[in-house]
Amino acid sequence: MNPFEAASNVRRAVGALGRRLRAQRPPNSLSATKLTLLGQLYRRGPATAADLADLERIQPQSLTRVVAELVAERLISRRPDPEDGRRQILEITAEGRAALTGDMQARDAWLAEAMEGELSDTERELLRLAAKLLERLADVD
Repeated sequence: MNPFEAASNVRRAVGALGRRLRAQRPPNSLSATKLTLLGQLYRRGPATAADLADLERIQPQSLTRVVAELVAERLISRRPDPEDGRRQILEITAEGRAALTGDMQARDAWLAEAMEGELSDTERELLRLAAKLLERLADVD
C-alpha cells in the first residue's frame, strides 16, 4: 500500500470513529468546541486564549464567545497573566473537570464495550499502541 492510500485509510477510519463517539455524547452535553477547550486545559494546564487557538489551529477571535460562555458557566476561570497584564490565563475549574469527565466517561464506556466485544486482546493492544502514534501525528506542525 502506498503512503497516500495508507493516509487516506487512516483519515477515513479516524473520522468514522470520531463521528461515532460524538453520537455517544450524553444528552444535554456541552458543544464539541467547549469540550475540546476544556480538554486542552485539562491535559495541558492553564493557557491563554492565543495558546488554545494555536493548539486548535484557529483564530483567537473565534474563541472569544466560547471562552466567555465557559467563564459564565463557571467551567473555566480567568486571571491576569502576571507576565503580561494585557493577557488572561484560562484554567479549568472543578466544575469544568466534572463536566468533561462525565462526557468522557460516557464515550469511553461505549468504546470500551465495543472494543471488548469486537476485538481480541492482541487487537486491543494494537489499538492502544496506534493511539499513541495518532497523538504524535496530531501534534506534527
